[in-house]
Amino acid sequence: MAKSALITGITGQDGAYLAKFLLDKGYEVHGLHPRRSTPTTWRLEYLGVLDKVDLIEGDLTDGAACMGAVAESNPDEVYNLGAQSFVATSWRQPVLTAQATGVGALNMLEAIRKLKPDARFYQASTSEMFGGIKEHPLQDENTPFHPRSPYGVAKLYAHWATINYRESFGLFGCCGILFNHESPLRGIEFVTRKVTDAVARIKLGAQKDLHLGNIDAKRDWGFAGDYVEAMWKMLQQPEPDTYVVATGRTTTVRDMCKIAFEHVGLDYEKHVVIDPKFYRPAEVDLLLGNPAKAKAKLGWEAKTSLESLITMMVDADLKRVERELRA
Repeated sequence: MAKSALITGITGQDGAYLAKFLLDKGYEVHGLHPRRSTPTTWRLEYLGVLDKVDLIEGDLTDGAACMGAVAESNPDEVYNLGAQSFVATSWRQPVLTAQATGVGALNMLEAIRKLKPDARFYQASTSEMFGGIKEHPLQDENTPFHPRSPYGVAKLYAHWATINYRESFGLFGCCGILFNHESPLRGIEFVTRKVTDAVARIKLGAQKDLHLGNIDAKRDWGFAGDYVEAMWKMLQQPEPDTYVVATGRTTTVRDMCKIAFEHVGLDYEKHVVIDPKFYRPAEVDLLLGNPAKAKAKLGWEAKTSLESLITMMVDADLKRVERELRA
């Protein structure tokens, strides 16, 4: 019989790529899907898998809905990707972020503990949990945490809750500490997609400038399509564990802009405007992951370079913006 997987956050970037990945491996894929007044399934449609997944209505903040999703899907594997995942919004909506990102994970862990204790659980942890660490420029599984946003704090709660359930109840709970991962399916509010969308619009004459905050912040950016494979590999191991998933390369927002603008023959310095309103209350200056454990134990490493990733995203946005302008 085919394995059953339940994905929370299935309509997000990672959820959509993971759904396709698992379907290609023959899984029966279910997704917890909160009801919204506007369509949210465009990523699944983009990847051609919308009609191949079973969407279960419910929200991570509702413990009963989590119980219902586990009961309905009877999963062998649960991937908790659902969250309020935009760092900037977490300062404006800290309580919502705590409930969806932190307590939401606990709701799913409780549902598994009570209804399907043999299911394998993946928690989407994040490099934002490292936050303000400066004495450890290369972050691995043993680097101490110092989150610098309500989002990072909420993710840290979910991370430790997973480890606690692993140690207290024997649940097979894995944590993937993923560094920034992007794609053409990234939300427009995230900086990489904000840049590639603006590059497309500026190139096509629909926009003049791109307003950004701290462009000297450094990030370790990879391709989301590569990273979902690491999630799956974690749940195929004989024992649950925690892994850093990253490229091992850090790049400034400035240099990422340069790559994007040069791809269409433009000079970023003529279009990027530094706007103080985009500065965060507390900045994370440097994120750089050490994926050595993931490579050694999972046989995983990033396949897509930053240059390939950014040009892929620019090309996708050029096509999309051209369609919009013709409409």
